[in-house]
This record gives sequence, C-alpha cells and structure tokens, in this order.
Amino acid sequence: MDEQSHQTASHQSYPVSLSGFNLINSPRLNKGTAFSDRERDEFDLHGLLPPHVGTLDEQIERRMQALREQPTPFNRYSFLRDLQDANETLFYALLLQNIEEMLPLVYTPTVGEGCQRFSEIWRKPRGLFLSYPYKDRIDRILAHSRYDTVKCIVVSDGERILGLGDQGAGGMGIPIGKMALYTALGGIHPEHCLPVLLDVGTDNEDRLKSPIYIGWQHPRVRGEEYDAFVDAFVTSVKKRWPHVLLQWEDFAGSNAARLLVRYKDQLCTFNDDIQGTAAIATATLLSAINVTGVPLEQQKIAVVGFGTAGIGIADMLLRFMQDKGLSEEEARSRFYAIDRYGLVTENGKDVRPEQLPYARKEREVRDWKHPGPEITLLDVVRNARPSVLIGVSGQAGAFTEDAVRAMAANTARPIIFPLSNPTSRSEATPQDLMDWTQGRALIGTGSPFGPVSFGGKKFCIDQPNNSYIFPGLALGIVASKARRVSDTMVMAAARELARLAPTHKDKTASLLPSLSDSRQLSRSIARAVGRQAMQDGLSQIADEISLDRELQANIWQPVYVPYVRIPHSRGKD
Repeated sequence: MDEQSHQTASHQSYPVSLSGFNLINSPRLNKGTAFSDRERDEFDLHGLLPPHVGTLDEQIERRMQALREQPTPFNRYSFLRDLQDANETLFYALLLQNIEEMLPLVYTPTVGEGCQRFSEIWRKPRGLFLSYPYKDRIDRILAHSRYDTVKCIVVSDGERILGLGDQGAGGMGIPIGKMALYTALGGIHPEHCLPVLLDVGTDNEDRLKSPIYIGWQHPRVRGEEYDAFVDAFVTSVKKRWPHVLLQWEDFAGSNAARLLVRYKDQLCTFNDDIQGTAAIATATLLSAINVTGVPLEQQKIAVVGFGTAGIGIADMLLRFMQDKGLSEEEARSRFYAIDRYGLVTENGKDVRPEQLPYARKEREVRDWKHPGPEITLLDVVRNARPSVLIGVSGQAGAFTEDAVRAMAANTARPIIFPLSNPTSRSEATPQDLMDWTQGRALIGTGSPFGPVSFGGKKFCIDQPNNSYIFPGLALGIVASKARRVSDTMVMAAARELARLAPTHKDKTASLLPSLSDSRQLSRSIARAVGRQAMQDGLSQIADEISLDRELQANIWQPVYVPYVRIPHSRGKD
C-alpha cells in the first residue's frame, strides 16, 4: 500500500451520528473489525463485532483470499458487489491495491454477465432506479438529503449494454461499475458519485417473462413519451445540482448521439460510448504511430461498425488530422466506413444522415473489384489498402482471416484494434491476428486478453479501454468546475494519454501505460482537461495553481479515519 494509505492517524476525526447496527450497515462508514476499542465504546459496537481489532491491510488480505477462492469471474463479480455494499473503504482499498486483477471483474468483460444476471444478485440499494410509472416523483426522489454532496452522475437506460443489447433494469450494473472506476482510478469520493438507471421498460423477452426480474416488466417506452421522461430527468438534475457532471452510458445508437446534442449546451455532460471511446482509440493509435513511423495524416483507416462509437472515433481522428494540416476534405478521404451493409456509400442501403459525411462517392468505388453487391471489408482492404483497422461493431469474427491477411500483405506493421466488448463480441482474437499477420500487427482490444505467442515469443495485449480516459476526464471536469464539456477538453484527455505512452521511449514497449499507475495517470489527464477548460473559457478556476489545489481536494484515499460521535440528526443517513 502507498504511503498515503497509511496516514490514518494524521487524519482529523470525522463526525458520525449513526451508531450500533445502523453504523455497521452503512457501507460508507463501516469499518468492520477495524473499529478501534474507543469507537466500539463510543458507538455501541461491542457484541456486534468479534473482539479482534484489525487493520485495513489485514482485511484486504482476508477478502482477497476469499475472492480468489470464488469459482468463476461472475462469482467474483458478485462477491465484490457485496463487499462494495458492505464496506466501501475496504472495497476501494482492495481495488486500488490490485487494480489490474480487479478491473476485469468490476468492469469489462465480467460486468456484461453482471448486467445479464443483475436480478439474481441484487440485494441492497445502490444508486437510483427512476422508473417510468413514477415519472412524476423524480424531483421528490432526488431531493433527499443523502444526495446533497453529489457531483457526478452516470446514467443509462439499459438498452445497449456493451455488445449484449437490451438488459432493461439490469443495465444498472454499468453505471455502478463506471462510478466505481470514477473512485478507484480517478480518486473521486464515492459520496460524490450517483449511478442512475432510467427504467423505461425492456424489449428483452427473457426479462419480460422472468419472475425474478427487478425492473418494470413492460415493453420499452419510445418516441415522445421517452423523450419527455428523459427531459423530466435532466430538468430535475439541473434544478437539484446546477453544476453536476452527467455522463450518458450505453444508450442505443438511435438515442445516444441525439441526446448528447440536445443537452450538451444545457449542462456539463458527455457520452463515454461516443467521446470516451474516440479518445482512447485516438490515443492508442497515436502510440502505435510511434512504432510504425507513419504519420497520422498519412494513415488510411477502416472503421468497422459505423454507429455512434465509430462515427465518434472518425470525428476525433479527423480533427487531429486537421491539426496536422489537412483540410477537412483531405482528412475525410482517409476514412473507410463499414457498417451492416458493407462500405458506406452515398447511395448505399440504409445509410443514415449522420454517416453521410464519411460516405464514399459512387465514382470513387466504381472501378473497385468486388464479387458481390456489397463492398465488404475484404474488398476495402484489397482496393483501398488501409493501414489501420478499428472495430466497434459488436460482431465476433468481423475481422476475417482473408481481410487481415490481405492487410498484412500491404502494410509492414498493420494497426488492428478490435474494440468491441465483452470478449465474446471482439471482432477477432489477438492470437488469430498475430498468426494472420506473421506477428507484425500492433493490437489493442476493448476487453482483456491474455498474452499470445508467435515465433517462440510471448506478446502482451494492450487493452484500449475507456477506463483509461473517463476517470481522469471526470476528475478534470469536476476539479476545474467546468460549466460545459467541450470537444477540445476530450481531445486534451486523448492527447495527454498519448503523451504518456511508453512507445515514446521504446518502440517495443506496450502501447499504453500500466493501469497500476491509474491514480497518477488520471491526475495527469485531469490536469490537461482542466487546463483546456480554462483555455476554452469554460472553467470557474482562475489559474493552474488553483486547479492543482482543486485536484488535490477532489482526490479521496480509501483509508479509515477516526470517528467522533455526534447526536443523530433526523433525515441524515
């Protein structure tokens, strides 16, 4: 444990009004066996606890032993959720000490199964379920004093959970997981974080028929009724917390982009699926370019899966290319957008308006050789010869062997990022990609994969996961007291992560820094975001000294502090 984590004795005492059973059952205040003898006397805890007075380190060791004995990743996920609902300080201290082992359990890929089976393991309240039948009670629900200190909200409607589709109320696992990483990786105090699930029903037949489903068993509300419900939620949020950060998460493509556009100028908000994914993909590509030596403005980029995430990635890379001197038209010409019906062309099937800026003119592809009516990924690789392949399609196997081998024949060091998660939805496995490119591919995956072998050597696989971006982005927004989230602030997060890439010093190094350094990494990103907010005129902070002061004030360490008892104040829990 780091030095700061041992500084319990130097902390000032924290006033607490709860006692006895109520205190032990408060996850934010519970210390378990680490309550001191004095605290046990003062808070009526004798008899409720075994006599041994333990330490946080001892508790971590005990919980890690129990965790590792769990038979499956889902069992470990459930174990950690129970620990979070029992003792938040211990939960976050355990995460922080073992972040690389814990991240796949509290976040992707295991959180996917956690959402699918959320109703099986739900035990205690965490966050808020705002259900459509009770839409008139949102103001009253948010008004409770327990939410007075909220600074950040992650909200989902559960319709597009990872690549798994509609999980209804089970989608709450995503806001809970994201908020856990706000704290574990970014350092934001858990009492400032509020997960929210907008329960507007579900079109998942299994959920509608399940007798144990915890959500509103009703087909999804859509259209004007849906929009009015979301608007009622945002209006209540703005009234309750005028300066809150609101992160949208796992909304369906038909809603994600338009809701962001609708509300981005009304409050401080961003969509991680669109902007966070774009930032991590951009940062990882810039790191890979350190290895290949081919400048960004000379790359040809094929994006497979051209929904909100794919368009977001292309938009951000386009802006970075423009910063390198390309015109918008020149930059757009570097992209090949591939969606459900193949290459997106101006007269193609089911081309959506938001895809049109990247649609290829018919004259551009008239002379391309392709055997079928649709222009496939293989056709794009053979005719356009892209050097970068990015997948956000949610379709396992979308990167076919023929296409990858053709890419490797045309590119010395192909850059290939199958970013869809969970693992079962990855466009290709890293081992296949290494085999098909004769070990030359630079690979990044959205979900964690173990090391792969080629030519008698082992290669670790980088995971360009949004968890590199959004905790630091959120910390920078909160610390700078930003009024809005600009595109340039998100770009600043990507640029800072790219600056910290190990490939700057060693071309054989990993594309991304180790997440074991997540707190320092998030702080560096947060500082870059805060500086950009000041440059954009969106910050309420005057200078960098004040920004650093706010950063320090908003970083919480999961340690036990001494409690002093105060009289119980009604309504405070």
